[in-house]
Formats: sequence, C-alpha cells, structure tokens
Amino acid sequence: MKQVTAIIQPFRLDDVRDALNDMGIHGMTVLEVKGVGRQKGHTELYRGAEYMIDFIPKIQLDIVITDELVEQVVEAICGAAQSGKIGDGKIFIKPVERVIRIRTGEVDESAV
Repeated sequence: MKQVTAIIQPFRLDDVRDALNDMGIHGMTVLEVKGVGRQKGHTELYRGAEYMIDFIPKIQLDIVITDELVEQVVEAICGAAQSGKIGDGKIFIKPVERVIRIRTGEVDESAV
C-alpha cells in the first residue's frame, strides 16, 4: 500500500475530489496548509500598510491506496489540478506498512 500526498491549489479541490470519486476513491484526508516554493509570495495592502505574504495557502490531500492504483491516482490528480502555471503543487508517494480500521479491526487492504 502507498500513501499519496498531494499539495494543490485550493480552488482545484473540487475537481480533484470529483476525479478521484469517478475512480472509486472516496476516502481522503484534506488539510488546509501554507507553504512557500517557486511561487514565492505576494504583497497585500492592509489599512494603508503594505506587507509581504510569504506563505501561500494550499490544500493537502492524503490518500492511502493499494499499489495497483498509484499511477491512476497520480494521473487523475495531475489532470484535475494542473493549470500549467507555477504553484500547481506536488505529489509525494510513500510506503504504508499497515492500516487498521479502529471500528472493525480490519487490517491492510480491507481497512482502506
């Protein structure tokens, strides 16, 4: 099993979720995060004072899936999240040793 972590633009969340739902992937964790990278930041004006916003708001999706679905999930996320502009995000894939569903005690693939 693998954990796919995707950092995407907030306005792309619905498109990514729909693409994953179409594949039959319904379970995911969604976090509001902030980060800095090549996109840099931008300046904003507040009560007449200009200040720099270094950390840009992003959405982090965490999905645990079987090894067989990894490439399909990556393609679905890329297709739905890509705008072609800087700041589209990144995808990280990590191995998962074990999954346990607390309610039923199911383990590994049956728990996903």
